[in-house]
Amino acid sequence: MRDQAYFVAPPEGPGPGVLFLPSWWGLTKSVRSRADSLSEAGFTVLAPDLALGESPTTEEEAERMLADADPNRLASLVVSSASLLAEKSATGVIGVLGFGMGGSLALWLAVRQPDTVRAAVSLYGSQAVDFAGTKADFLIHLAESDRFISSDEAAFMEATMGLESLDVTVVSHPQTRHGFADPESNAFDESAADRAWTSAVDFLTDRLR
Repeated sequence: MRDQAYFVAPPEGPGPGVLFLPSWWGLTKSVRSRADSLSEAGFTVLAPDLALGESPTTEEEAERMLADADPNRLASLVVSSASLLAEKSATGVIGVLGFGMGGSLALWLAVRQPDTVRAAVSLYGSQAVDFAGTKADFLIHLAESDRFISSDEAAFMEATMGLESLDVTVVSHPQTRHGFADPESNAFDESAADRAWTSAVDFLTDRLR
């Protein structure tokens, strides 16, 4: 049976919390490795299994799995994970970092729990929600070509966030596709992934510590 979540804290004691929301591939080896690196940087990290126990091996299978998933169950998992992590973090507030569908849920959570989320990082995720009320700062990494996020959708999201005068940084990675930071994806781009990850860790460090 697969683990339902991966939790790791710095050896010196609780640090600022980071909720790590993986893409549709679930709790992969690369997700655990990145969670470990966040812990080494001083963060307390919780990564729930958004694949809900499934282990897709192709993007087609992962896409079908996501289409069949209960959105209310996913939302409940994310909210309960955020609440649990806030209790275990050093400050009671957290940052959230997500890839793909996890990135979309990260943006949603920043609106859903404004008193808990102080920083949100999304890699190729999007939301068409009203961002009024959120207290988070945002870092959004987008692929140049994304079959899930059109340029109009990305522009609308950025404009919607701009209406609230939020602190938002949007980075587009040239010659990349959706999934560029997931080693399991055929769109994986190691150079772009490293740049996005370094930027994400620096952003979370600046906003949460």
